[in-house]
Amino acid sequence: MGGGVAGIWLDLEHYPQLFANPWWHLGSLLLGVSLLRLVFRLSRVTGRTLARQGRVGELPRMESNRLVTSGLMVVCATPMHLGLMLFPWAVALLIGSLSFLLYIAPLEMVLMVILIFTLEEREASRKFGEEYQAYRQQVPPFKLATGLLAALSGFRYCRGSLR
Repeated sequence: MGGGVAGIWLDLEHYPQLFANPWWHLGSLLLGVSLLRLVFRLSRVTGRTLARQGRVGELPRMESNRLVTSGLMVVCATPMHLGLMLFPWAVALLIGSLSFLLYIAPLEMVLMVILIFTLEEREASRKFGEEYQAYRQQVPPFKLATGLLAALSGFRYCRGSLR
């Protein structure tokens, strides 16, 4: 919320004509809704895959004990985090703030990447060891590939077709 307020304030200071333009807001809103749908789809599909394949035995909700390397994880090691990284851009577009889109959202995304690599990567390495290291050598953490987008849009996919 603070990023949105700061973005609007900066827009009113630096881009008042653009901020008052209804066509900008209409286009921005349509792009924002599309990007937000992608973010939600990434989270939903990844969450379901992890719930089905990442759990062996009785575990607390949201916990996993098995490395998942199928589905969207064939192309992108952290598709849910990719969605979270795109979320600030979606919000910036939804509110129509150019300043948020160009300045604030990228800073938020950099902070997310730092957190992901300092916390998540360390935890996954500890939990899954050499198996995770071998997987990460083959699959990048974030990659918005054509196959990933096709899989999200409902097309069937298999291990080799997402790359």
